[in-house]
Amino acid sequence: MKRLLVANRGEIAVRIIRAARDLGISTVAVHSTADAEALHVRLADAAVEIGPPPAGKSYLVADAILEAARSTGADAIHPGYGFLSERAGFAGAVADAGLTFVGPDAAVIEQMGDKVRARQVAAAAGVPTVPGTPGGVEDVDAAVTAAAEIGYPVMLKAAAGGGGRGIRVVEDEAGLRAAFGAASKEAANAFGDGRMYLERFVRRARHVEVQVLGDGSDAVHLFERECSLQRRRQKMVEEALAPGIDPGVREAMTAAAVRLAREVGYRSAGTAEFLVDDETHEFFFIEMNTRIQVEHPTTESITGIDLVAEQLRIAAGEPLGRAQADVTARGWAIEFRVCAEDPSRGFLPSPGRVGRVVLPAGPWVRVDTWLEPDVTVPPFYDSLLAKVVVWGEDRESAIRRSRRALAEFAVEGVPTTAGLATEILEEPWFAEGAFHTGTLEQWLSDREEELG
Repeated sequence: MKRLLVANRGEIAVRIIRAARDLGISTVAVHSTADAEALHVRLADAAVEIGPPPAGKSYLVADAILEAARSTGADAIHPGYGFLSERAGFAGAVADAGLTFVGPDAAVIEQMGDKVRARQVAAAAGVPTVPGTPGGVEDVDAAVTAAAEIGYPVMLKAAAGGGGRGIRVVEDEAGLRAAFGAASKEAANAFGDGRMYLERFVRRARHVEVQVLGDGSDAVHLFERECSLQRRRQKMVEEALAPGIDPGVREAMTAAAVRLAREVGYRSAGTAEFLVDDETHEFFFIEMNTRIQVEHPTTESITGIDLVAEQLRIAAGEPLGRAQADVTARGWAIEFRVCAEDPSRGFLPSPGRVGRVVLPAGPWVRVDTWLEPDVTVPPFYDSLLAKVVVWGEDRESAIRRSRRALAEFAVEGVPTTAGLATEILEEPWFAEGAFHTGTLEQWLSDREEELG
C-alpha cells in the first residue's frame, strides 16, 4: 500500500490520514466544494474535488471517488464510517477497479449488513440472538402472526439497515398494525429495502459492543464498549470497558464475538453489537458493524492498539500478528461526542461560523476533531464537531478527568452539546453506572420539564 484515498470527511478523515502518515503511506483527500478548505484536505498529500455540498452529489458518488483514486494513483481506499463504508456494492467496485478496499470483503459486508442474515449466521456460530423472526416479514399480517408467537412487546426493525432508521417498539397488535407501514416506508427510503423483521423487546437493556480484529483466518477481540447512553438511538457517551458487566458475561460475550468473526472469515476491524438484559444478564447479538466505529478511540485508549493502523496493515495483506493473550486492557476510557446542536431547542442542528476554539489537553486527554478557529460548520453533514476521549486508571479517575476536560472545551459562534455532557457527568446514575438504553431519553425529558 503506497497511496491511500480517504473517502470521507471531518474528524474520521483526519484520523485516517494521520494513521496512514504514521505508517509512511501517502494520502489523497476527496472533498465537496463546501469542504475545500477543510483540515483533512490540507493534511493530505493530494486532494480532489468530487462535487457540490450535498452528500448525494459528492461523498456518496462512488464513480467520482473511484475516478479520484485513478487520477491520483491511489492503490487503496479507506471509507471511514457512514457514507459508503457499509455499501457492499462500493467495496466490490473498489476491488473490481484493482484497488484495495480497507475493510471486509463485499460478500461479508452484504451478509452482515442484512440483519436477518446476520442473525442466521450468528445462530450458526452459537451466538445468542434475541428471540424473533428467522427472516424478514413482507407485510403487516405476517408481522402480526410472528408477534403473537414471539410475545409482546416487540421491536419492529429494518432488515437492511441501522442507525435507528425504521425501528418501532410496539406493545400490542393494534400498535403493530399502526406502525408497520410507516416503518417499512422509512426503511425503504433509507436503505432501498422495505423488509422488516421482529424481535423481542428487552425493556431494561444495555447496549454493549465488542471490538474485533480479523485477518480472514483468525480473529481476536479488544474487549467491549458501553454504548447505552443514546438519544433517538444515536450514541452520546461511550465507555470502555462497560460498567457493571459481570466478568463471566464479559468473557462469554467477547468469545461469542470472536466466534462470529471467525465464522464469516472477517478481515479488518469490526464490531459485534449486543443487548444485555439488565435484569437477567442474558446477552443477545443484534448486528455487526463492518467498519471503524465513531467510538473506537476508547478501545485504543485501554489497549494501546491503533485500530486504523491495524485496518491498513490487514488490508495490505499482513496477518493478524497477535494472539488473544497478547491483548490486554488497562484502565478506563470515556468518549463524549460534542455536536453543533442546541439542546435547549430540541437538539436543533446549528451550522454557522465558529470563532474562538479551545480544545482540552493535558495528560490522558485526546480530542479527535476537524474543528479550528474561524471555520464554518456546514449544514449538509453530520453535526459532530469533536470527540473528547479521556483515560483514567479506573472509572472514577476517568470521570474526574472528564470533568476537567469538558470544562476546558469552548467553541464560540455555535451552540454545542459539551455543556450537556458535563451535566450527565454529575448525575448519580452515571457515577454509579446504573443506566440502560432508555435512561438518557427519560432524563432529557425530565430535564426539559424542569427547565420549563
